[in-house]
Amino acid sequence: MKTIIFLTTVFIFTLFLTNIAQDIPTTEAKLKVSGNCDMCKDRIETAARSVAGVTKAEWSAESQQLHLTFLSSKTTVDQITKAIAAVGHDTEKFKASDSVYNSLPECCLYKRL
Repeated sequence: MKTIIFLTTVFIFTLFLTNIAQDIPTTEAKLKVSGNCDMCKDRIETAARSVAGVTKAEWSAESQQLHLTFLSSKTTVDQITKAIAAVGHDTEKFKASDSVYNSLPECCLYKRL
């Protein structure tokens, strides 16, 4: 009987947490981010996801667009673009420093904005 009560409590608690997670509002944004290849894609997406509050980051080499989903209560587009620029990729708002850009692998040296 104790096992049934325990499992029921865990199940109800899990449902409660799932509902709370679904009610958190997210913001979506598209950003122009310069890059060339799959290595750039990994670097850009990893930098974006490293910012607290970013829940999704997908970059396309063809469109040079980064699609973001994030919690606006935890971060801003500026914070995310600064993190991307810090790893060597220019955005419309922030440029990577020349030293970081120049240290990228040769295949990642995109045409600067």
